[in-house]
Amino acid sequence: MRLIARLLKGLDPFLILLTLTIVVASLLPARGVAVGLFEGLTDAAIVLLFFLHGAKLSRQAVLAGIGNWRLHLLVLASSFLLFPLLGWTLAWGARGLTTPEILSGMLYLSLLPSTVQSSIAFTAMAGGNVPAAVCSASLSNITGIVLTPLMVGLLIEVQGSAPGVSLDAIEAIMLQLLLPFVAGHLLRPWIGGFLDRHRKLLMPVDRSSILLVVYTAFSAAVVNGIWQRTEAADLLIILGLSAVLLAVVMTVNLFVARRLRLPRGDEIVLLFCGSKKSLVSGVPMAGAIFASAQVGVIILPLMIFHQLQLFVCALVAARYARTAADVPVDA
Repeated sequence: MRLIARLLKGLDPFLILLTLTIVVASLLPARGVAVGLFEGLTDAAIVLLFFLHGAKLSRQAVLAGIGNWRLHLLVLASSFLLFPLLGWTLAWGARGLTTPEILSGMLYLSLLPSTVQSSIAFTAMAGGNVPAAVCSASLSNITGIVLTPLMVGLLIEVQGSAPGVSLDAIEAIMLQLLLPFVAGHLLRPWIGGFLDRHRKLLMPVDRSSILLVVYTAFSAAVVNGIWQRTEAADLLIILGLSAVLLAVVMTVNLFVARRLRLPRGDEIVLLFCGSKKSLVSGVPMAGAIFASAQVGVIILPLMIFHQLQLFVCALVAARYARTAADVPVDA
């Protein structure tokens, strides 16, 4: 019991909620009339989620760290060049080990932008350059709203079609992702203060929206036989591929940072902002891009990678914090 308690304590509480949502969707999937209802609610939740993303983006915080352009380019290169190259390589190399849908999910997670909240939190915990982390993570998310769907259309078969960006996908991206994000950011001068003062109250809105998307996605996947096609071995393969992906990215970023002799604070930013993928952006994006029957399998690797990256980055940030006293101030 003590061992179980320690394991649960180390887990992200939100991941536990996601797991419970999958269990509920597996036992009680939406059927019949309920399918249309949940799909409508999911579309509304995605719009609300990206509206709040735009409204919470602080222009002042971005401007404060935007001068460090070399660091931001390195983070973007890690998110949208290094990660996709490794994701494609792993998906190609693991053919025959697991299902094509799961490998598509691995490739999809490699195309996503970086996280915002956890990247900043780990950077602060490690003693890194927090303003630069805010800027890098925000730029990654803004870029990802446009770039991720384009790369998905080019590299992954969407709704059973050949790779390519369809007009329906572009329309969904514009209406559900980009326009709400822009509208939220334009309204920030009027609603930003309220959102900043009530972040803790609004967090359940963010998370409830994601849980709703996950439930709807896995309901459709369960009806289409996801658990008949996915075995325990597939989950272990996802975990192994995720570990390889994260280890290589963090190693390359650390090597690049030290090769370029980045200051310690910027090294920390590249390590954390350049090595993570956003569950908050990835789940709703999948709902807007992929067919309902595909989404459940597509986001499965992302959910496993999300927990792994939090665990590993927490250990790395703690190590940086412990060694901070031994490093010169100007390093």
